[in-house]
Amino acid sequence: MFPSLYISHGSPMLALEPGASGPALARLAAEIPKPKAIVIVSAHWESNELLVSGNPQPETWHDFGGFPKALFEVQYPAPGDPRLAAEVAELLKTAGFAARIDSNRPFDHGVWVPLSLMYPLADIPIVQVSLPTRGG
Repeated sequence: MFPSLYISHGSPMLALEPGASGPALARLAAEIPKPKAIVIVSAHWESNELLVSGNPQPETWHDFGGFPKALFEVQYPAPGDPRLAAEVAELLKTAGFAARIDSNRPFDHGVWVPLSLMYPLADIPIVQVSLPTRGG
């Protein structure tokens, strides 16, 4: 298991205009061993119970508005990993959390923007975990 990384995705425009952050994210990815899979939490997915994405081929969700058309054309076709999602959900349950699989969840921009800069080949399976809603 790799250490946890906490990475801000900033504006979705980072995908088109990476500035200094894009090369920094690419360097970070080059300095660590390539992961077999990524479990990621995005601030753009909240739920009452913890949800774990079990979609084998998540779509790229452009969950924003008011940006240039080119940004809405960006795709990040990384695979999901239903087996890993089930394992993550089971570990969360064992730790006392209510958790279940969401088989339809696409990648929101909190996932695909930073990962497209770190791993542009989109060849690493990704499992997303929701954040608990306040009071949920």
